[in-house]
Amino acid sequence: MASKKILLVDSDVASRDYISRMLEKKQCTVMETSLGKEALIIAWRDRPDLILADPVLSDLSGEDLLRKLRNDQRSAGIPAIAFSRDPDPERKYACLGAGFNEYFLKSSETIPLLLKKIDNLLDLESETPAKPTGGLLIVFLSAKGGTGASSLCANLAMTIGLRQKGSRVALVDSVLPIGSIAQIVGYDGALNLVTVSGLPAEQTNAAYFKQQLPSISVWHCNLLAGSPNPQGATSLRADRIGQIVEALRSAYDFVLIDIGRALSPISLPIIQQADLVSLVAGTDLGSVSLTKTVWEFLRAQGIPAGKMFFILNRAVGLEGLTKNEIEARLGLDVKMAMPYLGGNFSLANNQHIPFTKKFPNDTAAMVLQESAKQMANQAQRVREGIK
Repeated sequence: MASKKILLVDSDVASRDYISRMLEKKQCTVMETSLGKEALIIAWRDRPDLILADPVLSDLSGEDLLRKLRNDQRSAGIPAIAFSRDPDPERKYACLGAGFNEYFLKSSETIPLLLKKIDNLLDLESETPAKPTGGLLIVFLSAKGGTGASSLCANLAMTIGLRQKGSRVALVDSVLPIGSIAQIVGYDGALNLVTVSGLPAEQTNAAYFKQQLPSISVWHCNLLAGSPNPQGATSLRADRIGQIVEALRSAYDFVLIDIGRALSPISLPIIQQADLVSLVAGTDLGSVSLTKTVWEFLRAQGIPAGKMFFILNRAVGLEGLTKNEIEARLGLDVKMAMPYLGGNFSLANNQHIPFTKKFPNDTAAMVLQESAKQMANQAQRVREGIK
């Protein structure tokens, strides 16, 4: 296989030298520059296989650099990774919006993840793309509050854990600024996403999560609770989330993450890595319209329809659009349609009991059981590349 060409753009000489050595160990040809304008000339002249750039440059911002690259047919399709010391989520959002494929913080903790991502993008280890490893990752999100996404995430995690005999299921609440799954399942412990993010990366490995993640036996899963309050959310180390998710996937067969409405630079990489994306909507026009906007954004970020599991939850009453009307508006098939439950879902939540155990003969219990089976099967098909 021919040597891969990587354009490294970084004004920090020490950083540039270190990364260059790492890349040369992978038998890559590294082209270096400290200037954005010179990077444009190299990219258009030499057509590198990948661009790795610090967005803070003396002559041209990384965002402007990527916009110029993406607007020129000679460089529009070149994968690009931002590698920066700036932890501000706004910087990450701006870089991803400008066209970077990924955003990594400069630290000893993220170097292995960065090199692994480069391996994947350039297929350095084999001539065929490597299949993803680790547990199946399923994320839940919604475009509007009040759709019951957290309740559905918890109940489907429980049902998957019950149905998939011998499988280990992790349930993660990443909703900010306050998580709600702990209240649903009846957990009041101190370990949560915020406290875990404050630990060293070398500590929060797969063995740590296998041993320390609280087991919620009646829910047949282990829980990583969300932020207990807004003050805690301000202490969350966003740069640690990627490593935490990877460690969880190494420790568990299924990892279900509730993102809620927090579609952000923190959650977008998780969505992009997911085997299945569960998008939850209500039946009111406002929910459907916002859901369409979110789906169009996800599609623009490269999320295929085959990875989507659209859930229609008639949470507030019998009124609203019909299933056929909603499918026509969204251009997505409804994979799971929850009937109106009155106060039963709230009653089960208030008692910290899974719905299928509280109301085993309810139609909704059968919907949850069948949907859990479909979700597990679809996630596995996506993982294996089966359409």
